Amino acid sequence: MRVVRILSVLPGAVGVLCLLIGGISVYGIDLDPERVQIPVVPCTEVSDEGCLVGMTGSDLEVPAGFLLMDIELTIEWSEPSKSWIGVVDASYADSCPPDGDGLTACTKDDFEYISGGPESSGDFILDLQPGSYRFVSAGKEGADLDEQLVTITSSVGIAPALELLLLVIGAVLLIGAIEMIYPVEVLWKRFVDS
Repeated sequence: MRVVRILSVLPGAVGVLCLLIGGISVYGIDLDPERVQIPVVPCTEVSDEGCLVGMTGSDLEVPAGFLLMDIELTIEWSEPSKSWIGVVDASYADSCPPDGDGLTACTKDDFEYISGGPESSGDFILDLQPGSYRFVSAGKEGADLDEQLVTITSSVGIAPALELLLLVIGAVLLIGAIEMIYPVEVLWKRFVDS
């Protein structure tokens, strides 16, 4: 019986570890915010088509392995009354390629936004899924802003399906370890006999 109790430590420890990882992931881990000064395309003279949009020069690549993760980026900027920021699919770099200064020949209506965009009010949350993205930005009509402070806050966790799986496995292992130490059959027999 003592050997079984000693052997019960391993599944019990793994069960507790799974429960801890799953529990922490439910709340997520917030990383330190990153602050960046970004240029903004001024829009003092509005054409008939609207203000021109700037685009990042390279793709934000999210690998397929991120399906196992739950990563959210909270994007906030300091001048929401004068500018906007959005996220689009990287394929727009073909139809609206940015020049050396990051300026495209497209306006806000030429894009379909994954998150953020002209209607955003100073912040948005981007749920990172596998794929390629580009950030776009522009000044609002009449804005003479040329740069602003952008704050990016990341929250990292495990995908909800994996969290649930870890919590279930942890609970089963912990119950199994307790069963190895105190078999229900023996406890039931003691209860009936008393």
